Amino acid sequence: MTKKILITYYSWSNNTKQVAKKLAQALNAELLELTVKNNVFSTDMYETSEIAKTQIKTNNFPELVTKLPDTSQYEMILVGSPVWSGAPATPIYSFLAQIANFKGKVATFYTDAGSVGSYGEIFKTWAAPLTVVSIYQKEKDILTWAKEVIEK
Repeated sequence: MTKKILITYYSWSNNTKQVAKKLAQALNAELLELTVKNNVFSTDMYETSEIAKTQIKTNNFPELVTKLPDTSQYEMILVGSPVWSGAPATPIYSFLAQIANFKGKVATFYTDAGSVGSYGEIFKTWAAPLTVVSIYQKEKDILTWAKEVIEK
């Protein structure tokens, strides 16, 4: 029997969206884009980074506009995010907080324009008490990584 997988992602510049779409197609997974209100982030990358840093510092994360499905129907959720100043995009925190009772496995992948910083550690902290089974490392092909995670 095939595992039921959800790939959910937040994409600021469409890079993460493209990766998520490719993964969903290759893995026959459902796809869910996380969205926030239009005026939450800037179109400028540096301004967006500063907004996100303030959200993290003040523990004031953005509200998701996306209606989430019943996650109990999935065995695994792959969460995709851009890396913002070494951390996941702040809408990821909002998503993880809403699925805190999810009993399946969680793994994360990312897109970045430089350093991934503390992305993995921060994701694990934000995801607690969820079971995080893997954090993508960019030295590996992302589809190979995803297939290995699913087979675990």
